[in-house]
Amino acid sequence: MPTWYTASMVPVPARPPLTYDIDVDVCVIGAGLAGLTTAREIARRGWSVAVLESRRIAWSASGRNDGFVLPGFAAPMEQVVSRVGFEHAKALWALSEMGLRYVGNTIAEARLPGVAPIAGWLKASKVDDGDQVLDDAQVYGEEFGTEIELWPTERVRDVLKTNHYFHALHLPRAFHIHPLNYALGLAELAEAAGARIFEDSPALAIDAEGVRKRIATPSGRVRAGHIVLACSVHLGSLAPRIASTLLPIWSYTITSAPLGPRLAAAISYRGGVTDTDLANNHYRVVGNDRLLWSGHTTTWEADPRRYVRRLQADIAAVYPQLGEVEVEHVWSGVLGNALHRMPQIGEVSGGLWLASGFGGHGINTTAMAGNILAQAIVEGDDTWRLFAPFELVWAGGRVGRAAMQVLYWWVDTRERLAARAARQREEEDRRVAERAALREGEHEVDVEARLGAVVPQAELPAEPELAELPADPLAPKDVAAPSIDRAGVDEPLAARTPE
Repeated sequence: MPTWYTASMVPVPARPPLTYDIDVDVCVIGAGLAGLTTAREIARRGWSVAVLESRRIAWSASGRNDGFVLPGFAAPMEQVVSRVGFEHAKALWALSEMGLRYVGNTIAEARLPGVAPIAGWLKASKVDDGDQVLDDAQVYGEEFGTEIELWPTERVRDVLKTNHYFHALHLPRAFHIHPLNYALGLAELAEAAGARIFEDSPALAIDAEGVRKRIATPSGRVRAGHIVLACSVHLGSLAPRIASTLLPIWSYTITSAPLGPRLAAAISYRGGVTDTDLANNHYRVVGNDRLLWSGHTTTWEADPRRYVRRLQADIAAVYPQLGEVEVEHVWSGVLGNALHRMPQIGEVSGGLWLASGFGGHGINTTAMAGNILAQAIVEGDDTWRLFAPFELVWAGGRVGRAAMQVLYWWVDTRERLAARAARQREEEDRRVAERAALREGEHEVDVEARLGAVVPQAELPAEPELAELPADPLAPKDVAAPSIDRAGVDEPLAARTPE
């Protein structure tokens, strides 16, 4: 079934199958990311390498995954610390970060076409547990030395327009890529270094005894000093004991038709987003305005078309403003998980090496594994022994698969119920706050009303016009001048005669 990756892959010619006998230093079985990285790094060190691929390069999980490139492993680091101790776990974490840098540097230095790395990864919490998120940020930042940011709910919801998320951890140095185009570019780099890659050349049998090992294919044979098994759950009868240590896990992915501006309005963050440890949603924007969304897990293969409605419902639950999302591509991919959820890296027997079990966290860890095995085979380096505590443990066969399926269902249900309860608590808190604000407003109105009853605010009489004011009784009145008899007054003084 075609994927969005195959629809947007860079054109490459098919490699011919092996039709003759060859003799090399190392034979790598599996042309996924682990096998291609191993082949490239061995060839760069001057050794001869042949890669046998049963179908096409990166046809399985390596070319069908979400494309997230992160530090760490599928196993939570608290489990790793519990198993091997802090200093050992810290060394493993550093190796996982080396894998991340290797991928980024390879893309940049070789200018691999169509890979399109975009920075950032956000792990959003569906429950309002800021203390736990803060503790995680401190552990990874202070103890493991990772560049990490704690985003509060407001910042998360500013870029992811949904009430489904609260706090989040942000890894600014993580990124996401087109994994199939990365694998195709890696194959060309391996060939440029001297490796030979044969497609449609399944390994039918191996003889790992002796100094020179033998691998048979339908039309040819390989003799090699070392064999690297890098085919994960597809080992099958080639190495049944090793194959029995992995649980096959299928996940389901869709990509939407172009959504235009409504996608940017709902999701303005362009990094990868994860809101779960196991079961639910992993997504990112691809092709400018398409949504790539994966979720749901089965331990038996199912028709991916059965999951279209479920994945559409998941999108609608988180981003109802997107409306009905038309789906253009749907596919599944199978990965291999050990019970401890850590990679299987190291020497199984003299000259027989294993790179497997990357468990849904594979782009950085396959790069890490390829470098570790190349150093071990060519240089005798023993870094691979850091993974020795994570043994090859039988995964339980069909019973183990059934138990794992039940576990995923339980985790999925638990996460959904916890998320719903968190949203309900937030909504109830909002309503309580609104009621409190309403009561406060009613109280203020009531106080004003009671004050008005004590001191009636009667309307005052209008002030009289100045013209209507009464006369001031103290103001001086106009007094008529008395009449004066002026007879004789005007006569000269000397003329007056006294009586």
